[in-house]
Formats: sequence, C-alpha cells, structure tokens
Amino acid sequence: MAIKVGVPSTLFYYNYFPMVQTFFQELGVEVVTSKKTSKNIINAGIQKAHADTCVSIKVFYGHVQDLKDKVDFLFIPKVFCLNGKTVYCPKFLALSDMMKHSLDGLPEIIDTHIDVRENRFAIWQAFYEIGQRFTSNKIKIFSAYYRARRSLKKYRQLMLQGLTPEQAMLQIKTEKKQAVSTPKAKSLRFAVLGYSYVVHDDFVSVNMLDKLSKLGVQTITLEQIPAHWIKNQSKKLPKNMFWTFSDQLIKAAFHFFKHQDVDGLIYVSTFACGPDSMVIDQLKLEAQKRPEVPFMCITLDEHSGDAGMHTRLEAFTDMVRRKKESGGLKCAK
Repeated sequence: MAIKVGVPSTLFYYNYFPMVQTFFQELGVEVVTSKKTSKNIINAGIQKAHADTCVSIKVFYGHVQDLKDKVDFLFIPKVFCLNGKTVYCPKFLALSDMMKHSLDGLPEIIDTHIDVRENRFAIWQAFYEIGQRFTSNKIKIFSAYYRARRSLKKYRQLMLQGLTPEQAMLQIKTEKKQAVSTPKAKSLRFAVLGYSYVVHDDFVSVNMLDKLSKLGVQTITLEQIPAHWIKNQSKKLPKNMFWTFSDQLIKAAFHFFKHQDVDGLIYVSTFACGPDSMVIDQLKLEAQKRPEVPFMCITLDEHSGDAGMHTRLEAFTDMVRRKKESGGLKCAK
C-alpha cells in the first residue's frame, strides 16, 4: 500500500502543486489533497487558529484538519526565500510550527527548510532531503526532481497562455487541452490582483472571477502576467517590497497603472493581512496619480457574502463601462 502525503489545497498550492505532485508520484508516493475550501473548512480553521491571524491562515488550519486523518505525512515546508531577494510572509514560515502546537493527532510533518540565500542549490538539496524519506536511490530522487521542475515550467506556461491554475492543473493531469475564453466584442478587461490562494479560491473570493466573466469582463491575474513586466518595474521603484508575493503584486499593479493596458484594476485583500496594509496604501497613492485607470480595493473575510460581492463588482463594472463609452475615465473611490 502506497505511502500517502497530504498537501493542503491552499497557500503555496496554487503556485507549486504540479511540481510537488510530480515529485512525490515519481517516487511512488500517493499525493492526497484536501477538499476545496468550504464553510465547514473555514469554521474548523477559525476554531483552532489564533484570533489575530488573517483569513488565509485560518483557511489553512481548516485544510490541515481535513487531511490529518487521511495521510501518513503532511507536506508543509518552511519556504523562506526562492529568489535570493525577498522572503515570504512570517506566518508562512511558521506554518508547520503553528500546526504542531495547535492541532492534536497530526501525522509526521515534512517541514524541510528552503532558503536560496544560504545556498543557490537549496531547492534541490531540500527535495533530495525529502526524497530520502522514501528511497535511498539518489538517481531516482534526481529524476523525480527533474520531472517536477519540468512540470512546474509547463504549469506556468499554461497560465501565461490565459489558463487559471485549476485549468492548468487539469490539463497537466489529463493532457487534454483546456479552452481559453475569448472576450466578446466591447467587453472590458480588468486586472484582478491578489494572492493566488485568495483570487483563485472560489469560496474565499466569493467566485469573483466568475462573477466578472458573467458581467462581460475579461480578467488577467498575477499568474498570467509575463515575468518581464514585473522585472521592468523593479528598475523603476526605489526598492523591493520585503515579502515575495507582495513585491510581485505591487509591481504588477504599477505596470498596469503606467501602461494603461486594462480598463480597470481590482486589488483583492483579506482581513488582517499584515503585508497588504502596506501594499494597499501604496496602490491608493499611485491610483490618485493615475486616474485614467479605475481602481478598487476589496477586502474579504470569513463572512463575505455573495450578494455584497456581486453588488460591488456590478457597480464598478458599470461605472467603468460608462466612463469608457463616454471617453473619460476617473479613478474609482
């Protein structure tokens, strides 16, 4: 009977799951993911998480509880830095420790430390360390890692072609091409920027992308943005944001403010997110300088409702559409 490793379907899941899945499967390990986020998962997380944690961490608690009795291991690595420049949110770094000290009856946690600032081969060394738990064959581990990197590359390429993370994962799994929706004539194009585990989690985001699509809006998210757009902004900003995802988001937003290649920009945040408290303030200041790109910030929490979300998106979309048809756009308040 195959060993089972559990991967929570949130946080790093949307950025790296195809790589993780390929690696373990190549070693003969079965990968089990938690169910999609639901009210039950969020409620379970709220009961165990500290009151001052953000919504995303509460969701993570719920996903871990959904997995803990189904697997032999939980995969919660301590990912500090992957680009040599910025680090991940401090609560990300402490995830495995928080789980160990908050939840009972957990299986063994694979919490391998990954920080390329210490060693440029840190990612390979981390996966080699993980692989040694399941095989002593170094060649097999290297082969699994090589295939995992190829899977990640393909995953990112598919998203750059316009697929969502879920569509890209399905295409990799089934090798069946997923259709990319083509916007209708006169449709609007919005950049919807936010952390992948917020924007692409239908329950947390209250189906925001689907709602916009039904309103005739084509959307582009961070995962669908070419890396050179963000890199070009690095040369124009005085310094990098300290946190990796936040740094990418603020540079992506500045690209859209400058190049005006979208009809509107929506920033999606979650209640009690520390890094976002800085990102949002900078974006609001930039939006005031760039009134030609309508801007709206939406903050979500565990109580966000469907009707309220639809009303806000519909109002913003109608405003942008009217302004565009009249030939003048002003920043949304």
